[in-house]
Amino acid sequence: MSDDFFQLSKKDIMGGKVYEPAWYRVRIDEYAKGPSKNLEKPSTNYTYQCTILFDADSGDAKWAEHPLTILFNSGALGFTKGFLVALGIPEEAITTDARFDFKQAVGKEIDVYVENDTYQGRLVNKVNHKYRAPRAA
Repeated sequence: MSDDFFQLSKKDIMGGKVYEPAWYRVRIDEYAKGPSKNLEKPSTNYTYQCTILFDADSGDAKWAEHPLTILFNSGALGFTKGFLVALGIPEEAITTDARFDFKQAVGKEIDVYVENDTYQGRLVNKVNHKYRAPRAA
């Protein structure tokens, strides 16, 4: 196939939609790390690609199979605390001596609160680091 042609995946087509603010049950599908774009203050981004399963409070599947990204940065790892608790790690186990493997979250499900925000003049989904352990819908 020529480099001039491309094909969209189902997630590509579903991406870019703005979801209603709500708690969503997500499955964590992939993990990647890489440098941030800030060249003046280099840091590392830790990114999870997730799939929405359903509205975690109502059970509504309107956004099922839609993608969602969760991002952490090495410059603000304190935001991972709620994420770790949602994954089932007891809060008292989250200490300065503890070590956590980002890859261990892949395949797990958590509830994530999705908000709407404006970025570069357009409405986008925002995961503002609100997580909870899965509840019955």
